[in-house]
This record gives sequence, C-alpha cells and structure tokens, in this order.
Amino acid sequence: METTLIESKIQTTIAESKKISYEEFLELCDEDTLAEWVNGEIIMASPASLLHQELIGFLWEILNIFVKYNNLGKVIFAPFQMKIPYSGREPDIIFVHSSHLDRLKETYLDGPADVAIEIISKESIDRDRIKKFNEYESAGIPEYWLIDPMLKQAEFYRIGADSFYHPVSLDAEGKYHSEAIQDFWFKVSWLWQEPLPPDWEIRKELNISLVV
Repeated sequence: METTLIESKIQTTIAESKKISYEEFLELCDEDTLAEWVNGEIIMASPASLLHQELIGFLWEILNIFVKYNNLGKVIFAPFQMKIPYSGREPDIIFVHSSHLDRLKETYLDGPADVAIEIISKESIDRDRIKKFNEYESAGIPEYWLIDPMLKQAEFYRIGADSFYHPVSLDAEGKYHSEAIQDFWFKVSWLWQEPLPPDWEIRKELNISLVV
C-alpha cells in the first residue's frame, strides 16, 4: 500500500510537471524507486535485465574485493544516489576514494564519485552516452566507464587537464588499468565470458588472498 502511494505521488508530480528540490525528491522516493532527479524533474527508469544485473554484480565483486583488500575506499552499487550539480543520478556502480568518504551521507553521495560505471541497456543508450556523460564530465568525476553488453564493448574515459573526458585504451593484453583506483586492472574479456569467471579465478588473477 505504501509503495502504491509513493508511486501515485511520483506520477502526479511528473504529470503536473512540478519542479522539486533534491531534498523533496529524496523525501518522496524510497530505496525501491527507480528514479533520478535532473534539474528539478523526476526521471523514471525501466527495470533492469538479468544480464545487466549479472554484470553489475560481477564488476562490483571484482572492485569490492580489490578495494577492501587494499583499503582504498568504498564501492557501492545501485540504487544509491549521487548528488552532483543539477542532478541526482544513480550510477550502476560508484567508487569513492577513502579521502572522499566524508561525502557519503545516509541515502546519497553528496558530490562526485571517483569512478562512475554504467551498464548500457536498450533504453539507456542516450541517457548514458550523452546526458550522463556530459553531467559526469561537468561534475569532474575522474573516470567514467561505459559497459555495453549488447555490442560487447567497454569504453573508459578520464578527465584531462582541460576538464574534458578523453578515451583511454586497453593495454596489449586487453586489460584496463584504472588511475583512480590505484593499481587496479581487469581484463575486459572477462565481461563477455559465459558463464562469468568464478570468484576464485579473479582473486588469483588479482593476487588477492581468499580472506579479505
């Protein structure tokens, strides 16, 4: 009943084209609401596919194992809000460096993540490639990863000295080396394996013990 009431209030707000503050947005939506806040407007999202969720889980596990093992910060997966200028987005995965953990509030990250990752789906192509790309770039998020399971390709961008994103190439072995997550790398080909590589195999590749 409560969820129905929340959904009803959201639909009414959207239908009436009401502009609301970010604080009002947080009060209106609960943790199960598939929505983002952009320039005072609520933007609803479609439910994710199984493949989308499997890739999020896999990437989060790789990152979380490495980040915890090396005490580098926190890795958080959606739904969790990231408040940046003019929008409150929910990247599929974010990395927050230990020096920026003060930005973490109870229900959102107050400021840019150090890495934002989006898994592209059919309905999110324009949003991820254009709208979020521009927003994340403007917010100064150091790294933006775009994972496209439909095309089986991954793109990695870093903020340059000119404050614009620039593509970063893989090394000769097909590995991406992150700058924001010190010493972290992974093979992009892992993402397209069926089934996805098991936990023990990833730990062995990253030289991480079984206990973290």
